[in-house]
Amino acid sequence: MLRADGKSARSVYSSPMKDGTPDWFENCVTELTASGTQRVWSVLVTIFGDLAPKESDQISGALISKLTGMAGIKAEATRVALHRLRKEGWIESTRVGRNSIHSLADFGRSQSAAAVPRIYARESIDPKTWHLLLADSSNNSRQELSDLLLTGDYVSLNSQTAIAAGPAPSGIEDLLVLHSDDISAPDWLRDKCGPAELKNTYDHLLGTFRNVLALLPKGGVADPFQSTVLRVLVVHNWRRAILRHPDLPKAFLPEGWNEPSCREIVHQLLDSLPRPSLADLESELGS
Repeated sequence: MLRADGKSARSVYSSPMKDGTPDWFENCVTELTASGTQRVWSVLVTIFGDLAPKESDQISGALISKLTGMAGIKAEATRVALHRLRKEGWIESTRVGRNSIHSLADFGRSQSAAAVPRIYARESIDPKTWHLLLADSSNNSRQELSDLLLTGDYVSLNSQTAIAAGPAPSGIEDLLVLHSDDISAPDWLRDKCGPAELKNTYDHLLGTFRNVLALLPKGGVADPFQSTVLRVLVVHNWRRAILRHPDLPKAFLPEGWNEPSCREIVHQLLDSLPRPSLADLESELGS
């Protein structure tokens, strides 16, 4: 398991199981947290980004503790992660009586909004055009390429070449830019764009999401907290995969690339686990 600071520690997570045989919800949580690599601060980013993305949205500390506790995260780890997010400018917190109220700060809101199209689009993007950037040996050219690689929109083919979907951004000065809508992609390019580790991640996620979908009650999830926890964990697992690579044409990706299949089942799950009203959750928490 990982602590909020990313270091290994068993104490961050506790088993969500009650005494006796685990029920369907506990089995779902186990499926969605089995990798043990979820960082608590990152789970909180998912909670805020999915449940409270607007400037007016606020989540009480009590509700956050309820959701993370049901996900098997210990209270101390949640407190440490909230402190980290405040320190790094992701969230803002205020005190109301004996409770804390949290919301996304401007930085956190902009970061979350930028990720929304990648996370929630119902269909995988298959761009019809792409462009290649080629740097020469000059420092200016290499620096310009390095700066563009930081955007996360590009796949680096080598130290002087990168590709991305769609047209090139304006203002490029020291790079050779080539646009095309046709390509013969060799296996080495497919392996570079869809590396084995990421391909395996999608293979694993597909199995996990299928198992969770099969475990959900046929009549829907009656408990709003259970529904919300499972929704957050589904979005979190999906977010951690889909934001690790840019959109690229299918021709650039290896055979058996399961991102589109994962996306389809993610939306089946999210349709079964609709985004709740924060006011309803807070009211239910206080009842």
